[in-house]
Amino acid sequence: MTIRLRGHHLLCLLGFRGMGYSEEFCVNMTAIYERLRTEPDTEVEIITGPDDICRAYPPDKPPHCEGTVYGLDERILAKLGLAPQHRGSWRELCARIAEKVVPGDIARLCATCPWEKYGVCREGVGLIIDGLPLPKAGGQ
Repeated sequence: MTIRLRGHHLLCLLGFRGMGYSEEFCVNMTAIYERLRTEPDTEVEIITGPDDICRAYPPDKPPHCEGTVYGLDERILAKLGLAPQHRGSWRELCARIAEKVVPGDIARLCATCPWEKYGVCREGVGLIIDGLPLPKAGGQ
């Protein structure tokens, strides 16, 4: 089964440590994260707009999956030299991130993200650059 991801979620997944917008969101994101972490040959399709992670965004929260995050998606895809409809394995995408992104890029690329201040995405980028595995979600 292919996992559909928008641009900015490529970096968000590297920093996912169990935090999220709601319990349902965290359960969904954990399932996607753990599948990619443990099965890195899983195919990923880059899409425009709401993806498999967005499907669990809480409906009672201010709209997030539409609007301003499109610019974030575009900046990250441009940095990676990718476009919507690209398909590749999670392993290949991580290799591309390791080649094109350094931890310090996160502060600039993701300046508007409320999760940026935690430093977990910078940490995730550093891990894959060093060829180290991502931790289990939630540090379990």
